[in-house]
Amino acid sequence: MRSAAVTPRGDRIRWIELPGRADAGPARVYLHGLGAASFAYFGETAVHPLLAGRRSLLIDLLGFGLSDRPATFDYTLESHADALAAVLDAADVAGAEVIAHSMGGSVAIVLAARHPRLVSRLVLADANLDPLEPARGAPGSRGIASYTEAEFLAGGREEIRAAAGALWWATMRLAGREALYRSAVHLVSRPASLSPERSSGRHRPLRPARRGPCPSIA
Repeated sequence: MRSAAVTPRGDRIRWIELPGRADAGPARVYLHGLGAASFAYFGETAVHPLLAGRRSLLIDLLGFGLSDRPATFDYTLESHADALAAVLDAADVAGAEVIAHSMGGSVAIVLAARHPRLVSRLVLADANLDPLEPARGAPGSRGIASYTEAEFLAGGREEIRAAAGALWWATMRLAGREALYRSAVHLVSRPASLSPERSSGRHRPLRPARRGPCPSIA
């Protein structure tokens, strides 16, 4: 396990790193979704024979998994992205291929927009690109964001446990309470960094041009 301090108070993000050959290509960075942890969700993928050989960093965002859970951090997507940038700088990674799920995909897009030298390619699964309406009783960010922070800390977290189910709760229970709530709130309200009118250059929101098979990314 490796770690790097990402806040003035010294709060640390931790990650599992798989070594790779120097000539194998850019490093791969794996980012989990809300209430998850990267090794639990991406470990099997990262060591698959078709993907093995690259240096791979399975990173737990601040507030989740193995990383610290500071209650004073605001957990906006921009703050998550800047903390992740500090990790990549500490790990001497640039031009990475970022593979990300759900909230991790949103953080990855903001990372590419704010720190383009760190990202060469995005591979996103179910990234949150559009605003969502909070809904009491729904699993994930919609349900969490339906509470006030005080309500969530006082008992809403346990109600979300029932909606999430045993598999998701296995990693969600590791998240800091403030981290889980604030990340969800910022996730359902689309940030300016994900707005098409604010995007420019080579990092643009991807929309399918027509129906048909997906183009190769090889």
